Amino acid sequence: MYAAKSNAFLAAGLFLALASAPAMAQDTATRTETAAPGKSVRILIASNLKDDCKPGSMPEIRISTSPKNGSLITKTGSVTTPSSHKCPNKKTAATGVFYQSKDGFTGTDEVVVEVKKADGKTSTQTITITVGGSAVKGGDDTKKSATDL
Repeated sequence: MYAAKSNAFLAAGLFLALASAPAMAQDTATRTETAAPGKSVRILIASNLKDDCKPGSMPEIRISTSPKNGSLITKTGSVTTPSSHKCPNKKTAATGVFYQSKDGFTGTDEVVVEVKKADGKTSTQTITITVGGSAVKGGDDTKKSATDL
């Protein structure tokens, strides 16, 4: 009888401890990108900057859902943050995720990418990629300048 009460008390205490513990911060976002058929386009970039704008560890990238009609690659390099960024005009290390459709494919594709940032926060991005069509202008990475990524 004593052991049963002790186990019940322990279980209740564990439940309360877990229920009151802060959850890891996780952001979710849904967005769209455009790509020319068969051309590589950067769909995501994650820097190593922490909340205080100091460099930290490189972000951890995990592909939760791979594209059905193309492929993804990651590249490490550097970027300069835009003037509108929380840490403006700062050159920093970053990882980029690039999408390229299968030859001849036009239509939409979707990927889900999880990024664990230098500050420990995790974000999940669902990215819908429109391949081909009138919205695509060139299909290269010219809109994402001032970077080696």
